[in-house]
Amino acid sequence: MTTATEPYVLNIGPQHPSTHGVFRLRVVMDGERIQDMDMVVGYLHRSMEKLAEERTYTQNIPFTDRADYLAAMSGNLGYCLAVEMLSGVEVPERASYLRVIFAELQRIASHSMANGTFVNDAGAWQTPLMYMFRERERILDLFEMTGGARLTTNYMRIGGVAFDPPPEFFPAIESLVSDLPDRIDEYAELLIDNEILLARSRGVGTITAEDAINGSLSGPMLRGSGVPWDLRKAEPYCVYDRMDFDIPVGRNGDAYDRFLVRLEEVRQSTKIIRQALDGLPSGPHKTDIPLALRPDPGEAYGRVEGPRGELGFYVVSDGGSAPFRFHVRAPSLINLSLLREMAVGSSLPDAIVALGSVDIVVGEIDR
Repeated sequence: MTTATEPYVLNIGPQHPSTHGVFRLRVVMDGERIQDMDMVVGYLHRSMEKLAEERTYTQNIPFTDRADYLAAMSGNLGYCLAVEMLSGVEVPERASYLRVIFAELQRIASHSMANGTFVNDAGAWQTPLMYMFRERERILDLFEMTGGARLTTNYMRIGGVAFDPPPEFFPAIESLVSDLPDRIDEYAELLIDNEILLARSRGVGTITAEDAINGSLSGPMLRGSGVPWDLRKAEPYCVYDRMDFDIPVGRNGDAYDRFLVRLEEVRQSTKIIRQALDGLPSGPHKTDIPLALRPDPGEAYGRVEGPRGELGFYVVSDGGSAPFRFHVRAPSLINLSLLREMAVGSSLPDAIVALGSVDIVVGEIDR
């Protein structure tokens, strides 16, 4: 006599530690295996794109902080690049170097959060998370030292950056950049061959290179599947064309490879910051623009390689002081689109690890 199980629906979230925010998974289970999955978003919707059409171009910068709130500098930069393209504003060379420095500091801080929480999702202990937060806190101290804020920084400006770093910034960042290589080696020694992490992440949430490309994935999700695509190389902005760095890629496209890619990207970001500091020129940190900037009618799409992938801002001007249309290409939303394919057929604990390896920020998904 054979027995059959009755499929049942399990709701994870919207308030659940594994969802890393207000996000719901509706999972159809057959015994201990996932039969189907729906992803329910919208719980954090704030109508950011519509609100942006009622505010001046400069007033919209804080909105970009509150989308991907773990990488506010990246959001600031992508939006400012779009408006500068639209209005023809030239950015001083010093400002471009400072933008690279702060964007890479933000990438390190974001990846520290991503890898620390991922290891925690995979069932390892709290120590790696606390170690990575140690470096993240030093970076947030640098943000606070320069612009007065730690999380929603509002630092980039159309035409440059809000403030030139104070004198005490440079000894602090030199100390951080000197310490990071040893810290990264410490993480690698602690985690790369860790039995728990290997057992929980190898072969979990695998995405082929073809599926990653067809799904429009970007960032570590795409590079983890072996595709060496990085906007900083493919379409350089600011002064990335002057920087020497490598594009880390994975081989198997699983959760473990995505973890390794983010870990190695921290090392590459450290190299970029070192080069930018060495080449930082003197001069103004921004170009003065009108308080109510009125670009000529037209459209522009500015994009950056954010910690989660291609972060794009589409801005349309009708000649007024506010955008006629404002739209964000959010990598968290697009990268999340393949979670069902990653999870169906696996167990629930493996699906949680797969979700953790995507590194979503729900504020960016919902906007």
